[in-house]
Amino acid sequence: MTVRAVDGHIPRVHPGAWVDPAALVIGNVELAEGVSIWPFTVVRGDEGQFIRIGRNTNVQDHTVVHVTPEQPCIIGDNVTIGHRAVVHACTVGNNVRIGIGALVLSGAVVEDNAQVGAGAVVPPNKVVAAGTLVMGVPAKLVRTMNEADLDDMRRNVVEYLELWQHHYHDGRSEVIG
Repeated sequence: MTVRAVDGHIPRVHPGAWVDPAALVIGNVELAEGVSIWPFTVVRGDEGQFIRIGRNTNVQDHTVVHVTPEQPCIIGDNVTIGHRAVVHACTVGNNVRIGIGALVLSGAVVEDNAQVGAGAVVPPNKVVAAGTLVMGVPAKLVRTMNEADLDDMRRNVVEYLELWQHHYHDGRSEVIG
């Protein structure tokens, strides 16, 4: 893994978290137990702000997590952030799924048990209400999440936790060239 200090801030990676060797974690970043940061993801806590990523959250390939000078980025527990998403200076609650290619912009809040659909753009300062699905550009309410949706989100978190623990952690996957 590539972990870099910036402005005297050294990322704090829980021993029970995993960062792929092709990912980059920079600056004032805290990764809780069970977090997985997948290849080509950048988590950059600079500009005088911090990033905190909660337990069992997976941040998938090619995602960017960043801050602004005015706003940190806080991501809760049991969150799935899909491939190529941008999560920028916002707050993401617990048990949330951010779809593939979605953008969650500065000051936005995604409340607990919500989902941002693939490719959606959550505009600055928008609140995605708890237990809802939003989609589109800009993101708009589609419907309330049902128990099957929430179960699927929980299953997704467990799948990624098991994937890195069984196939990538402790030398099970190694750089060979």
